[in-house]
Amino acid sequence: QRAAVSIISNIAEGFSRQTDREFVQFLHIAKGSTSEVQSQLYIAADLGYISQEEFTKLYNQADEVARLLTGFIKYLKGVSN
Repeated sequence: QRAAVSIISNIAEGFSRQTDREFVQFLHIAKGSTSEVQSQLYIAADLGYISQEEFTKLYNQADEVARLLTGFIKYLKGVSN
C-alpha cells in the first residue's frame, strides 16, 4: 500500500519542482515504486492473498502506469532539450 501511495506522491512532489529535470527525477522514483508494487503483487499471489485473476489485473495496471511514466519522462526530456 505504501509503494502505491509513493507513486502518486512522487508525481505530485515532482510537479511542484522548479524544473523539468527535477520533475523527471521524481517520475523515475515513481516508476521505481511501480516496480515495487509489482514485486509485492508476486508476493501477495504466492501467499494466497490475491487470486491469479486479481494478480494479472493489478500487475497489468501497474505495467500501464510504468509505460505512461516512461512516455512522460521521454516527453519532458524532449521538451528540455
